[in-house]
Amino acid sequence: MLRRFLFLSLMMLLVPFVGTDACTNLIVGKNASADGSTIVSYSADSYGLFGELYHFPAGMHKKGTMVDVYEWDTHKYLGQIEQARQTYNVIGNINEYQVTIAETTFGGRPELVDTTAVIDYGSLIYLGLQRSRTAREAIKVMTELVQQYGYYSSGESFTIADPNEIWIMEMIGKGPGIRGAVWVAVRVPDDCISAHANQSRIHTFDMEDKNNCMYAPDVISFAREKGYFNGINKDFSFANAYAPLDFGARRFCEARVWSYFNMFTDQGANYLPYIQGKTNEPMPLFVKANRKISVRDVQNAMRDHYEGTALDITKDFGAGPYHTPYRLSPLTFKVNDQEYFNERPISTQQTGWVFVSQMRANKPDAIGGVLWFGTDDANMTVFTPVYCCTDKVPDCYAANGADYATFSWNSAFWIFNWVSNMVYPRYSLMIEDVRTVQRNLEDTYAQSQEAIEATAAKLYEKDPAQAKAFLANYTSAMAQGAFDSWKRLGEFLVVKYNDGVVKRVKNGKFERNEYGQPATVIRSGYPKEFLEEYVKQTGDRYKVTE
Repeated sequence: MLRRFLFLSLMMLLVPFVGTDACTNLIVGKNASADGSTIVSYSADSYGLFGELYHFPAGMHKKGTMVDVYEWDTHKYLGQIEQARQTYNVIGNINEYQVTIAETTFGGRPELVDTTAVIDYGSLIYLGLQRSRTAREAIKVMTELVQQYGYYSSGESFTIADPNEIWIMEMIGKGPGIRGAVWVAVRVPDDCISAHANQSRIHTFDMEDKNNCMYAPDVISFAREKGYFNGINKDFSFANAYAPLDFGARRFCEARVWSYFNMFTDQGANYLPYIQGKTNEPMPLFVKANRKISVRDVQNAMRDHYEGTALDITKDFGAGPYHTPYRLSPLTFKVNDQEYFNERPISTQQTGWVFVSQMRANKPDAIGGVLWFGTDDANMTVFTPVYCCTDKVPDCYAANGADYATFSWNSAFWIFNWVSNMVYPRYSLMIEDVRTVQRNLEDTYAQSQEAIEATAAKLYEKDPAQAKAFLANYTSAMAQGAFDSWKRLGEFLVVKYNDGVVKRVKNGKFERNEYGQPATVIRSGYPKEFLEEYVKQTGDRYKVTE
């Protein structure tokens, strides 16, 4: 099963600067959330990544059973490890005990990648989920695995969460042939929010606070040995030692954390100078929000493009006539030997899949853990509920012969990409049609959640297996419903906006004249401000004269 899963190539290239292929995690502690849940989000942002929902069934394994490990990114064979005697059900990035693991790659010092190791960061995530019942146990499992088999990848930030705790663990190898890794794990306070986005964020940490901080015993001494640090222990910064800040780390990575903090705290203006390169004082690892944050809030935060801030990309020339909040890769470009850049917001077109994980301690695990999942860019997808007890992948979220280079009308990844790629060129003209369907579906899921879970709870009292089957069937039905709605949306958009005009719609149907023929179209042309700039650029070339 692990061989089958790891064949599904994913995510990021192993380079010290990962601005173009990068991910985002947003974090909400249980006392900072609106419903007492712990919340973690993740967008898997990489060109070449096919969006689907993965599944590992629970199992009992004979002693001596071995597992083949393949690198998550490339499917390169890395070696074998011993299988655990018992493994737990994993659907996506959540397991049956509501443990959720997400990641972002910060790269760090390239000389610390151990090319001889067996465990890469992707394998580490899913091995950790299969073998852990709490976040703390996952940290123990993951760090012991890399100590035994070596850590193959570059620097990584992991979010490791359960219904009661959320931890950020940052890890980097020790170089070719040196077994193990150096790492630090810090617990996010229950009343705080946090985030990471492809730059190491753990600076100093309290080595005496054993309840809220764990670390490799040589995390500081190894940095001294390599010449990365020469101060006193209390001043040691993991980020400064192992992932020194540069322009890309600040503007493409930390800026996404700033955007999240800016949404939910009153400190955005104070942290902006750091993003703009005016100060090197980093943002805190975690902060207190100015209001309670819901799952829907986090879903919408994952759709952010810096709208309404100093980094807003919807207003300038690069947004085009229809204010698209996307920019083509690469992030940097040259004009006359001068290098320039595009902003990199939380939401980006290359996302393969995205989730917001909701974990609740006041419900049985089968009911309390919901992975709100969608394929493609968060801005252009629908988050459907996937309960952590789900033991079968909804058909539309499975590969079923499709991949990143093979289109299928039966694949959610391709249906959502079909719609989004229609919308990108005429974003402001078309996005409200998308929002209408998106909001209606997500409103329905949110409004139905209490009743669905009440039904599941009654079933659970009598027969937990029946409750789990009910929730698994509900998961599949909601995924299929979203898929069918999005396919109809795509058909609607093709008709409405065909050939650059807009067909008239009334009460959800295309208007017709008194003879039954389609009504006259609206030739909307370009927005006023674009036409003014057009004339400014072209002068009198297109001026109508007598």
